[in-house]
Amino acid sequence: MTELNGLLAQVEATSKNTQADLDKLRVDKWKTDNSYKKQALGNADSIRRNLQGALPEIVAQLRAAPESLPATFQLYRNLDALYDVLGSVAEGAGAFGTKDDLQSLSNDLNGFEATRKQLAERMENLASAKEAEIVRLRADLKTAQAAAPAEPVKKVVVDDTEPPKKPPVKKKPTPKPQTQTTKPPAGQGQSPQ
Repeated sequence: MTELNGLLAQVEATSKNTQADLDKLRVDKWKTDNSYKKQALGNADSIRRNLQGALPEIVAQLRAAPESLPATFQLYRNLDALYDVLGSVAEGAGAFGTKDDLQSLSNDLNGFEATRKQLAERMENLASAKEAEIVRLRADLKTAQAAAPAEPVKKVVVDDTEPPKKPPVKKKPTPKPQTQTTKPPAGQGQSPQ
């Protein structure tokens, strides 16, 4: 983590220096045609936008997840793109600008290159650590699977050669209708004849 914080601090310092150097850059004074000046100005603006927008966001993502290989790789790719475009602007400053502009942009370029190399080493170390963790977890899984008691396999035999037997149908008992017989009360009813 300390290594990463140092690396990110270096990226941020180089970013601030580059922005200041680009602000001092006087492409309009270069001794070249207007199309090359326009291209160099476009590249300088693109670098500024990256340094002010994309780069801080990527750095924040990596700070939030320092062990994330995708976030580390995203920063590496961004630095790689910055290095290429800044190299083009520095080359133009060397050919058409002042020695001071060339020197300051070359220093910025070297700063990004050094950080990019350190980041590449960090990605290699992270990838090796993640690979070792995967190998260890696979071994632990195999050990756990081997240690788990194997349950006997339950077999269910289905004989589908005989037609299925139908369960016997139970008849519901039908209630008998109750007939009401009324008996005459004792002493009443039949008269003796």
